[in-house]
Amino acid sequence: MGHKIAVYGASGTTGRFVLAELEKRGFEPLPFGRAQATADDPEALDRALEGAAAVINTAGPFAVTAAPLISAAERAGIPYVDVAAEIEANADTVARGASVPVVPAMAFFGGLADLLVTAAMGDWTDADSAHIAYGLSGWQPTPGTLAAGAVSRDRRNGQRVRFRDGELQYHDDTPPTLEWDFPSGPRPVIAEFSMADVVTVPSHLAIPSVTSYMSATAAQGLHDAQARQEPETFEVDVRVRRGTEERRLTVAGRDIYAVSAPLAVEATERLLTGRFNATGVASAGAMFDPTDFLKSLEPHITLQ
Repeated sequence: MGHKIAVYGASGTTGRFVLAELEKRGFEPLPFGRAQATADDPEALDRALEGAAAVINTAGPFAVTAAPLISAAERAGIPYVDVAAEIEANADTVARGASVPVVPAMAFFGGLADLLVTAAMGDWTDADSAHIAYGLSGWQPTPGTLAAGAVSRDRRNGQRVRFRDGELQYHDDTPPTLEWDFPSGPRPVIAEFSMADVVTVPSHLAIPSVTSYMSATAAQGLHDAQARQEPETFEVDVRVRRGTEERRLTVAGRDIYAVSAPLAVEATERLLTGRFNATGVASAGAMFDPTDFLKSLEPHITLQ
């Protein structure tokens, strides 16, 4: 392949996975971070992107880094991909638009479920609701995840967020706990545990209600926030409903941070080889053929 790919935030957990994935596929990574270019220094960002065919942003909080990196990508005339899980940052990117291909939230949270929902929709042009259940065995958040989450909470003044009636709604309701029947068996989940999916999915699909669910063990792990040790296993179970009909797709795998790397790098490779469907900002399911993309991830995930 030989293309040079700039990676911002390359020293972080996800950044290191992305570097390894790029090298495995024959790309030449151009790693850089805040020591070389802060987000508020356009000239430094431009220097960091010299010679790059694309840029992957793994450095949160994305509320700070996304817009400046997208602007730098536009000046360089190259595609931009990020792994943002911040709901508000992703909404900002979608609203901003771009003159180059831009794929936000191309990671475990956001991109993966968007691909699953879009594939599950099939020939449906609309649906009543989409439900995305995350069956994680646990969750040991990285410092970057915690920092990004703090920024999002501050932006919404500590409120919770959901996507209902075709819009993001901020509220103080207590999230309900219920039991979700995963392929591996039932487990308790917290409903309305909103992730980036409440932005990516409705950005291109006519679905007025998108709800995420998180396994109670993972939610507790996020709350306790201990150092990362044994990688978690996961199931992502997607159900799309229209009237009395339901369509369902599930993937299973291991390590939510490691799997973000093939998602982001596969997206980048497709952008560089002309295998994409939109110009400007588009989420994974709109930018790429969702079924074909999911098949390409089979060494990293199991599609059920």
